Amino acid sequence: MTKRLAGCALMIGIAFGATPSLAADDAATRKDLAAVIALQGLPCGEVVSVKTQGDNDHVASCRDGNRYHVFLNSTGRVVVEKQ
Repeated sequence: MTKRLAGCALMIGIAFGATPSLAADDAATRKDLAAVIALQGLPCGEVVSVKTQGDNDHVASCRDGNRYHVFLNSTGRVVVEKQ
């Protein structure tokens, strides 16, 4: 795993695991997801809303109209899929 992806995995772990009491659509979660999406080299800019689908499983909607499914796969890797 590259340092970039390792940092991404760490960031998503913090966003999803270390703060379970966060509301699905709170500002810190939106900011963390925007950073994760940017680290994957995908366009977004600003995440404006988040829908939590489960543990470590979110759909982020960006100001530019893009939507991404951000989750941890079964091996613990961060996956960002364009919706």
